[in-house]
Amino acid sequence: MNLKSKKQNRPVFVCQQCEYQSGKWLGRCPGCGEWESLIEQVITPSSVVLRSSSQPQPLYLAPDGDEERITTHIDELDRVLGGGIVPGSVVLVGGEPGIGKSTLLLHLLASIAQDDKKVLYVSGEESARQIKMRANRLGAIHPEEFLATENGVEQIIAMTCKMRPSLLAVDSIQTLVCEDVPSSPGSVTQVRESAYRLLGMAKKENIPVVLVGHVTKDGAIAGPKVLEHMVDTVLYFEGDRSHAFRILRTVKNRFGSTNEIGVFEMKEEGLVQVSNPSEILLAERPLNEPGSVVLPSVEGTRPILVEVQALVSPTNLGTARRTAIGADQQRLSLLCAVLEKKGSLDMYGHDIFLNIAGGMRIDEPALDLGMICALASSLLEKPIPPATVVCGEVGLAGEVRAIGHVDVRIREAQRLGFSRFILPKSNKERITWEPGIELVGVANLQELLAVVFG
Repeated sequence: MNLKSKKQNRPVFVCQQCEYQSGKWLGRCPGCGEWESLIEQVITPSSVVLRSSSQPQPLYLAPDGDEERITTHIDELDRVLGGGIVPGSVVLVGGEPGIGKSTLLLHLLASIAQDDKKVLYVSGEESARQIKMRANRLGAIHPEEFLATENGVEQIIAMTCKMRPSLLAVDSIQTLVCEDVPSSPGSVTQVRESAYRLLGMAKKENIPVVLVGHVTKDGAIAGPKVLEHMVDTVLYFEGDRSHAFRILRTVKNRFGSTNEIGVFEMKEEGLVQVSNPSEILLAERPLNEPGSVVLPSVEGTRPILVEVQALVSPTNLGTARRTAIGADQQRLSLLCAVLEKKGSLDMYGHDIFLNIAGGMRIDEPALDLGMICALASSLLEKPIPPATVVCGEVGLAGEVRAIGHVDVRIREAQRLGFSRFILPKSNKERITWEPGIELVGVANLQELLAVVFG
């Protein structure tokens, strides 16, 4: 019996990124290739107790799921959540240090507390004094807002079940500890077990939970990947700390659409929602300047007009540079090759720099036409008319391919005063639009260059 117990409690080295297990310490994990990620842990028998499930029943007899969502009164946050927080759901918010996760959490709790609903904020990182100092600065204090500094999962669940708040916020999941799990806070085992127990409490007590998660140097949420699979909604807080804008992006949502974004601006009083980001992003756009063009992008269901900037200059080095900020660098190299081959433009002997102004990041294929126009404009030293917007996908043969959500893009461009819209010819043939904006369809790269630059 003792030998069996020793075998079950044997020490192993577990990778904190991919959970790879080794009987000895290794400098580099064979599973994910991460350096110095194996930490010694003691493997004990699982503490999870299997419970007998209820008897199968017809689906139409199951309880209805039409319970009213909890409105946060923060329109940008409600947008990414799909209309509000679903009771009993678990929301995971990730982002780089200093991006504004804790600030958003305080705004969220104070906003819900305005409806005379109890909310509980549990912090395992800061003291009560530090949190109150920040809440005073943000003006995010309400009588129905409660605070606890605790990192024991059992104690958090006990106080939550006793108080029964309308929302529980935990900052952060990497600081929590389960008493019966023999590993350090932040380890793969602790993060997974803590999330599992909080998830069980949320479903059983029908209390929504918001978890804050740290991110790794690669930008992914720290801990096991199963953490993102366990929760109902995953939000990423994006943005450069040197820029004022913060983007809250949905990457998973069981109760709404994904790839929705909310836009916030960091000010002295905290995060302020930006209801019309297109106007702000284009406010400082230079007019009649080569290398600048406006692109109507769509994030989820939301249209946002952004400025695409390019700088093409001759190089004295043997190998030209290709740098993209806010866009895919591999895509930039591909489009440069298309311009060289199909547009007969000399891109090989030039350094090329591309930037999406305002700190935005655009990944959709509709960016291709904007990148092509900005590059050609900078190379030819010919400005694009300020009232023109472009969007479309470009193939390797130089063809311009159709894109989605064209009507939404046109409506947003027309609302901001643009009078000319260059788009794929196949899209123009399938859409009818009222007068007020000129729609110009192009089928290939040659037609595009002729339309834009004459």
